[in-house]
Amino acid sequence: MSRLALTSDFLSTLRSNLLKHEKETCAVLYGRAVEISGKLARIIVRESEHPQANAYSERTSVRVQLRPEFVAEVVQRARRNKESVIFVHTHPFSLNKFSAIDDAGESELAVFLNQRVPEVAHAALLLTPEASIARELGTKKPLRVVGVGERILYGDTPVRNGVNIRYDRQIRTFGVAGQKILESIRVGIVGVGGTGSSVLQQLVHLGVRDLVLIDPDTIEETNLNRLFGAKPQDVGKFKVIVAEAWAKKINPAAKIEAKRDSTLKASVARSLADVDFVFCCTDSHGSRAILNQFAYQYLVPTIDMGVVIAAPAGKVTHIAGRTQMLAPGLACLACGNLLDAEQVRRDLLTDFERRTDPYILGEPEPAPAVISLNSTMASLAVTMFLNAVVGV
Repeated sequence: MSRLALTSDFLSTLRSNLLKHEKETCAVLYGRAVEISGKLARIIVRESEHPQANAYSERTSVRVQLRPEFVAEVVQRARRNKESVIFVHTHPFSLNKFSAIDDAGESELAVFLNQRVPEVAHAALLLTPEASIARELGTKKPLRVVGVGERILYGDTPVRNGVNIRYDRQIRTFGVAGQKILESIRVGIVGVGGTGSSVLQQLVHLGVRDLVLIDPDTIEETNLNRLFGAKPQDVGKFKVIVAEAWAKKINPAAKIEAKRDSTLKASVARSLADVDFVFCCTDSHGSRAILNQFAYQYLVPTIDMGVVIAAPAGKVTHIAGRTQMLAPGLACLACGNLLDAEQVRRDLLTDFERRTDPYILGEPEPAPAVISLNSTMASLAVTMFLNAVVGV
């Protein structure tokens, strides 16, 4: 399902300001549509406009309509800036669906907008006391409303009949509604090595069944000490292919897209706009820098993690681990001075540039890695994810 993405604060403030009125109330949002392979992935909301009382031609507790002059000004701005327009209205009563009146009004509006601002996706957003519901303007195609911040706010709980008994014990922790959210969201994992394979294992056991795995590397024998699901006969195979097969043994119903590629490529990183949450499990500073920017630019919450073991001459002097969520309202990796600018530069070089760079000599020394430490940080990251999406 495509998404209508706002910051959590934006969504909460919008709901508070509009639903305090006894009459139906309108607002207009402006944003940018992101398409992946010709499919709408998300509309990212950036600004809002609230019509004054004289902008309404009709406004009651069951019906609302804006004056054509106001709508024309909105459309002129959208055409000038090539923006998506999201028309918002409320039902101050408990009708958690678009009404027949909404359908009729939207049809006319969609025709007008598609003529004046073509090739740009537009949307309608309905706010009720219980839910936030969106769809592509003038259609029945739903958009999932997502408020992105330290806590992820979902417009409404997905409807799916029945709950698998295998999840009984965790449902006792975060409820049926939480389980349905886990089963409905799409999660990306960048890097399925030591930490990424552990994250994958836990997510599949939790009931996440729509995943995108990205990793360009093949399995080496030195990976077998910490790579979940990998066997000696898997050496030489792509990590994502092995991870996909192993995850489907845990849950055959899982839908997994395995990409033998790197987020150092802009098109690959941008494709993650079609997921709901990202785990950054790569040790590349270049990939982390790209995903750091991506999380805030595209409003896709991301958790970055890592483990460092300092063991000069084979003697451990210290061990450090970190998990950090990247989302609006939270500090980014640059804020915490956690990106090495020189390493970022090197990671973003082409193979030719790297071979000819006089400052790069030889190959980097492999870093120490222990499965228990990787698993500890992976578990903390998954728990952070659960806190964000279901409130654990």
